[in-house]
Amino acid sequence: MSRCHSYLNSAKAILALYNGEEPFATFIKKYFAQHKKFGSRDRKEISNLCYCYFRASPPPIDRGKLFKGGISKTFIPDDLQLLKSLFLCSTESNEILASLKPEWNEKTGLPIKEKLLFLNFQLTSVFPWEEDLSDGIEYEKFCASFFVQPDLFLRIRPGYAEKILLKLNEAEVNYEFISPFTIRLSNSFKADKYFELDKEVVVQDYNSQRVGELFLPVRRGYPDKVWDCCAGSGGKSIMAYDLNPEIDLVVSDARETILVNMKKRFGAAGLKKYLSFVADLSKEKLPASIINNQQSIIIADVPCTGSGTWGRTPEQLHFFDEKKIAEYAARQKKIIANIIPALKPGGSLLYITCSVFKKENEEMVEYLKEKFHLQLVKMELLRGYELKADTMFAALLRM
Repeated sequence: MSRCHSYLNSAKAILALYNGEEPFATFIKKYFAQHKKFGSRDRKEISNLCYCYFRASPPPIDRGKLFKGGISKTFIPDDLQLLKSLFLCSTESNEILASLKPEWNEKTGLPIKEKLLFLNFQLTSVFPWEEDLSDGIEYEKFCASFFVQPDLFLRIRPGYAEKILLKLNEAEVNYEFISPFTIRLSNSFKADKYFELDKEVVVQDYNSQRVGELFLPVRRGYPDKVWDCCAGSGGKSIMAYDLNPEIDLVVSDARETILVNMKKRFGAAGLKKYLSFVADLSKEKLPASIINNQQSIIIADVPCTGSGTWGRTPEQLHFFDEKKIAEYAARQKKIIANIIPALKPGGSLLYITCSVFKKENEEMVEYLKEKFHLQLVKMELLRGYELKADTMFAALLRM
């Protein structure tokens, strides 16, 4: 059996075991750790085959089998499906295609529309929920973006721009500088080998950085009270701090492990003045201390489908159940209802999702306006699908 056929068989074996319950990057790392026979080149080729399959394969129609004890054999791809996926996601000559489908390999450099036509593949089958999309998303362009791995973006922290650019130039790294503080790099770039993460640069998607443009109430030099209520990894808290180191910061998350990791990041970032607490705001009432200490600004980067980031995690697209849209929207409403009492009169709520679904975006803004009488200051859909970046939604509202 040829090496290329071996790669196909290994990819099929891995996909047969994967049920979507954890990130595929985590799953395949564990798999390779248990199967030591694979060298670095093998791991790279097999991983790429799996990811190409998730990118270029329409979500299964019979979802019942996906959510009851793992994938049934119905959804395990055959060799031809894997090769088609690899062809659609490749932009240059590929060893596997050169060996098994040389007539396809010659066409890898064609535009995606021509390759789709060559295979008689329906572009829009990749993402079948057009009617649920937010206004302003160009459906076919959005679907086409799934065939491409997004780039890596870094945000340069204040005072480090000259140093960072000098390092990149001396190392002869191919990069794009997007003024005033963004660097675009290949997704294979190992940032931690060049920089002190969180001290010099923050790994943060381009549109996540652009959300900072809506941090209008964060006034430099003023000790505004800022609460990052679904703080996650803390990237937006660090960005708020960089805009104004004088803020009186509170962070919270539903998971204690997240806050432990965040503490390490904040330490590297030099962010020492803050309070933190654990709370699932979709279930728990706020501590009296938070309500009494009225916040000037609440950053609500709420849990969502994550559909704007599926270019990075295409397995989530493949396993997505559309019922989740309504479930996340209901959870978002509960979170907002719990945090509003902590917003002082005249204060600002920055509502953020990395979703492309209108039920989590524009419809949620309408709900906030009607239910809590908030005034919309600015609302923006940050389209990343043409920029090799994530798509995000952000709305700034005032009490």
